[in-house]
Amino acid sequence: MTEQTRTHHKHSALSLVSLNLLDDLELWDQRGPLIVRELERLQPDVIAFQEVRMSINNAQTIADKLGGYEVFLCPKTGERGRRDALAILSRLPVKEHHKFSLGHQDRVALRVVIEHQGAIWHVATTHTYWHPLDDRTRLHEAKRLVEWLPQPGVICGDFNAEPHYPSMLRMKERFQSAHVAAHGHEPAYTCPTPLFRGGGALNTARRTSLQVAGLVTKRKLEPWTGVIDFIFVDPVIKVRECHVAFNHPAGHDRKIYASDHLGLFTKLQQSVVVV
Repeated sequence: MTEQTRTHHKHSALSLVSLNLLDDLELWDQRGPLIVRELERLQPDVIAFQEVRMSINNAQTIADKLGGYEVFLCPKTGERGRRDALAILSRLPVKEHHKFSLGHQDRVALRVVIEHQGAIWHVATTHTYWHPLDDRTRLHEAKRLVEWLPQPGVICGDFNAEPHYPSMLRMKERFQSAHVAAHGHEPAYTCPTPLFRGGGALNTARRTSLQVAGLVTKRKLEPWTGVIDFIFVDPVIKVRECHVAFNHPAGHDRKIYASDHLGLFTKLQQSVVVV
């Protein structure tokens, strides 16, 4: 090395998909192939799933069909862990993985540590507390998640809260939304998709509640839709691209979608100093 140390920068790039799989298996035989097909098209380095159904471990099934991904499964705590889990699939080597209990409704977060192209990536997924009238509990979870995730961090998932909720504003005190960073605004919506989940009392009640929610929150005679799925990244991470995914119906039936949620796809970049 000469008298003056020379440094230069190189870049570490990572692509990521986040999707709530919907733990209702009624239409899984038709939805599953749509998910695999979209992931084959996107070719992400890392895939974050919420609502993995433990009885069939559909995260592992998807990984097997794709090939080349290692699966890290994180069931909920308590009895709910027998049914529902988070998962991260990675085709990059994972150094560590960590589970974090959120403390409400047995909900959890999952983080993996990836060293790639000279940079460390802390990538997490979560599915936070659900209650339409209680954002205070989600705000508590958001504060804990912000403190738990090391820098530089990426955290994605179904947050069950819209962008203007206090819980999401707390997340944005540290993180930037990848979609906002790429486009200047959030998507038009991420949930629910036009997926028709069938008749019956439960599905009829669900559709009615969406109509009521649309009338109350949007003052429109149409079902509620909102943005509740996010990819949050620390500001030191550059967002090269971000867009919704899984937003097309099956070719044979326009009522069949991959999930009741849209997914998000992003390409991210870190700058690494090389001496």
